[in-house]
Parts: sequence; structure tokens; C-alpha cells
Amino acid sequence: MSQLRDLGPEFVWGAATSAYQIEGAAAEDGRTPSIWDTFSRVPGAIDNADHGDVACDHYHRMPGDVALMRELGLDAYRFSVSWSRVLPEGTGRINEAGLGFYDRLVDELLAGGITPYATVYHWDLPQALQDRGGWPERDTAHRLAEFAGVLGERLGDRVADWFTINEPLCSAWIGHLEGRMAPGERDLERAVRASHHLLLGHGLSMEALRAASPGPVRVGAVLNPSPVEAASDRPEDVAAARRVDGHVNRWWMDPLFGRGYPADMVEAYGVEPPVQEGDLELIGAPADHIGINYYFRQIIEDDPQGPAPRGRMVTDPSWPVTGMDWEIHPAGLEDVLLRITDEYGARKVFVAENGSAFPDLVRADGSIDDRERTEFLEQHLAAAARAVAKGVPLAGYFAWSLMDNFEWAYGYDKRFGLVHVDYDTQVRTVKASGRRYADLIAHHRGLVRG
Repeated sequence: MSQLRDLGPEFVWGAATSAYQIEGAAAEDGRTPSIWDTFSRVPGAIDNADHGDVACDHYHRMPGDVALMRELGLDAYRFSVSWSRVLPEGTGRINEAGLGFYDRLVDELLAGGITPYATVYHWDLPQALQDRGGWPERDTAHRLAEFAGVLGERLGDRVADWFTINEPLCSAWIGHLEGRMAPGERDLERAVRASHHLLLGHGLSMEALRAASPGPVRVGAVLNPSPVEAASDRPEDVAAARRVDGHVNRWWMDPLFGRGYPADMVEAYGVEPPVQEGDLELIGAPADHIGINYYFRQIIEDDPQGPAPRGRMVTDPSWPVTGMDWEIHPAGLEDVLLRITDEYGARKVFVAENGSAFPDLVRADGSIDDRERTEFLEQHLAAAARAVAKGVPLAGYFAWSLMDNFEWAYGYDKRFGLVHVDYDTQVRTVKASGRRYADLIAHHRGLVRG
């Protein structure tokens, strides 16, 4: 892939995970339940009644997992911190045993020549804070900033690169409007309130990290935009696509880049976000970078009887899909990277997640030849390189995911990993896609250094 030369000599090659999806040790060393521990016990909420109590047992197997990262040749590792492991009540008392795990993780990464990229919040709100109202309550944003400050003070001498929140769309819309993720609510007003407080938490956490960290830090948020297209040229479908673009993209991008909330979406929801004086300035304060998670394009037709934003995603049968039934559309990654750059003026961008779920066939010799995932990886890296050639300031790419894990409401059936996990034995096996990723990393280094 000669086009990888366009990525430049400073390009960061990484992989990503999140705490609840891999750590396990759900009730060990002082950790208390998060909303995902609670939601996982709701009958019917999670496929196969799966949960994250053990997951990939990364809490106990962390050094071996870092060794796998070295084997893949990664420059960087993006992980998240379990809030209830560090602050069991969500505020106040620091659990030294829990915080110590991340101390050891950071040290292990640095000893292996791998740069840590830490995400403060990846959906696992402490249940103690949910019991006090959760994200629809303004205080939760301040508690996130408190948590960020604790992390900055403890880890900021070694961790310079941070993300505040991951995919607030999922927390707000899927968790509070659609009910398919924790905490499982279906209330538009509470969802809009949650969306604002997540973004406010981002702004407050940027301030807290910068203030608390002993060393210089670089901070930004992670969004999951999708290109949105109308299913036809019917005015109803075009209008629905505009609403869905507002719901999925502009509601998040506009305030983060200092534009406030899009007026057409406030009208569409019929709910005013609970903005107080100074909030929009905090949310829109300049960030050092932004993370983009990309998985699929959305083709939209009008759904007048459906919930906000009254648009329904349809599939184009001419395009292949992943094991999640998500359309494989590599050009969409190029599209969202160009949009965040050209329309919003992003100065530094990371692909913070990009990956695909497919069924893995483990051969008799234990190998996994996951050709579909390998092709997905190659196609999307080529799209990223095209975006760079067109002027996108892309600083790095984090494959989702380092290893198979608890895939939220889908449980353990959907495998995204570059590394296969046998959940019965916890044996890790690098898949063909992981080997190919390692080859691409080495190839890029040869191109830019040779």
C-alpha cells in the first residue's frame, strides 16, 4: 500500500479498547457497579444474558496484553478508565487499589515503547451517580470533571494525550432515548438533557485535566459521525436525512466547534437543552485534537410516525455488510474526515476507532484467517490516506479493537478484535488481520524512514 506514504513520518499507529469491555474484575479491589453492570442484569437487555464480570480478564492479564501490543508493533494504545474503580461513589473518596491498576498499565506501556492515550469516560457511569439522577442532572458533568482531575493529577506526569468523552451520541440517544444501552431509558427530554451535560462534562474535564496535570497535556473529545444520504430525491426523504444528520452529526459537532446547538434540531426535538450562562463557551473551548470513530454510512428515508428525528436507516443491497449488518463503505471515512476538517476547521484529527465484526473460524491449528476483517482494514486505511492527501490533518489511527471483547448489548457474539480471545480459557491468538496490521505498520515505517 504505497499510499500509506501520505500518512507522514509522525503518524501514530494504535489500537483501542474500553474498560468495561475488557477488564473484568467487576467486584475486585474496591470497584463498585457501573450502569453497565446494572443494565447487563436487565432480562433481555444483552444478547445471551452476557455481562462484563470477567470479560477478557485484562485486569489480571494486563502485562501479557501489553506484550501483544508490542508484538503488533503499535506506537500507541487508547484505553479508558473505569470511573467506579477509581471513585467507587463516583465522587470524593479515591480507591487507591483501582487507581493503582492504571498506574501500572501506564508504566507497562511506556516500558514497552507504547504511548498511552487515555479516555476519561467510555459509557460506564458509576451506578452511585445514576442513582442521583445520572447524565440528565447537571451535577454529573461536574463529577466527571472531578474524576478527570484525579486522573490528571495521578497520571498526567506520564500521560500527555487524553480524550474526555467517547461517543456521547450513544450515551445520550441510545441510552436515554432508544433504551438499547445503559441506562435503558426512553425519554426525549431526559436524552436532550443528558446530551448537554455530556458535552458540558467534556468542557469542564478539559479544564480539569489541564489544571491538574503536572506536565503538558493534549485533550479532545471523541465523536462517531456518519455520512448521511437521502434514500431518494423525494422531499420527505431529503428532509429526513437533514434531520438525521442533525441528530447524528451537527448536534455534537456544532457546539464542540463553538457554534452552539443547531436551531433546526432544537425545533425538531421540541426540547431546549438546559444551557446556562457560560456553558457554550466551555463546550466550544479550543481542543487540542478531536477523535473520529467511523463504522458505517446512513441512508435515510422518512419515518413520520417514528421517534425523533423521524428518519429510518435503510440498506443498499448492492453494498456488503459486516457481521453487525453495518454497510461496508470505506469512502465514508474519507467523507467524515474531510467534513470535520473543511466544514469545522479541525486542526488535528485521530481516527479513534475503526473496525469490523465478523464471525471467526478457528482452524484446527488454532489460526484465524479473517480475510473480511483484513480487507476492511486495508480499505479504510486507504481511505484515511486519501483524506490526508486532500489536506486532512490526520495524526493517527486506532484500530477497534485490540482484542475481542464484551460488545455491549451484543454480548460476546460479535468479534471486532485483531486478537482472538477464547473466553473459556482466556487464550489470546493474533488473527490474520492483526498480522496484516503489523505488516502495514512496518511497511509505513519503511516508506517514511527509508
